[in-house]
Amino acid sequence: MKRVVLFIATNLAILVVLGTTASLLGVHRFIGPQGIDLGALLGFAALFGMGGAFFSLAISKWVAKFSTGAQVISQPTNTTEVWLLETVAAQAQRAGIAMPEVAIFEAQEANAFATGPSRNNALVAVSSGLLRGMEREEVEAVLAHEVSHIANGDMVTMTLIQGVVNTFVIFLAKGVGYLVDRALQGGSDEEYQGPGIAYWITSIIAEILLGFLASAVVLWFSRQREYRADAGGAALASREKMIAALERLRAAHTPAPLPNEMAAFGIRSGAAAGLSRLFLSHPPLEERIAALRGH
Repeated sequence: MKRVVLFIATNLAILVVLGTTASLLGVHRFIGPQGIDLGALLGFAALFGMGGAFFSLAISKWVAKFSTGAQVISQPTNTTEVWLLETVAAQAQRAGIAMPEVAIFEAQEANAFATGPSRNNALVAVSSGLLRGMEREEVEAVLAHEVSHIANGDMVTMTLIQGVVNTFVIFLAKGVGYLVDRALQGGSDEEYQGPGIAYWITSIIAEILLGFLASAVVLWFSRQREYRADAGGAALASREKMIAALERLRAAHTPAPLPNEMAAFGIRSGAAAGLSRLFLSHPPLEERIAALRGH
């Protein structure tokens, strides 16, 4: 749960930094002595909300490699690396995508992730703990799950959803900031002198609060895509292998500690109950296994 919260905080930080930087540079022409121009505000929100999301997508492979220390297999040095490349190549061909980069990152526990800006420019990485602790048939299923994420275009779709959410968060936060600031300056357009300190403070606080609430929408989609990737993994490997891999992950005590930026892209995450389930990036493994079994 901690990693998911920090993942949300990372996205909120990008949102707040972009909005604050733009405002400090004077890019807030949607507010003037005559009041607020909602059309211009929506354009500003869309530019920075979508722009921030797609910037994150563009650098996703670099961030993944840097934050996990993943080493891309360019020239295999052992039979395991040869098998990894051959397995991913076969799955990618069956899924109709270009061969993704394949990497290994050091972690004691089992985990894997896929990321990248497009279906034909992606990265699949597995932990060293996963390779040590799983049978090859189970690793094959995990790889198939990650290849399915790529084939489904999950990274791009999640970016679009995050961008739309960011747009509305910025739009509403700036609007609330304007209303509070105008009220403190007298409450009428004739007396309004333009954005003041109340606007800056209120809009930043509103962006944080609204962004946290809106993240529940993004994480809901994240949970749904896991079911689709499980089904895709079952189609590429087999249902039995996919179930066996998830059972093996469920038997593990803790998931691999992926960095905050990658928490939503791993094969599994922690458990939660009650309202905290709204902020899970992955459904519980028990529910994913039941879905594969058709229960």
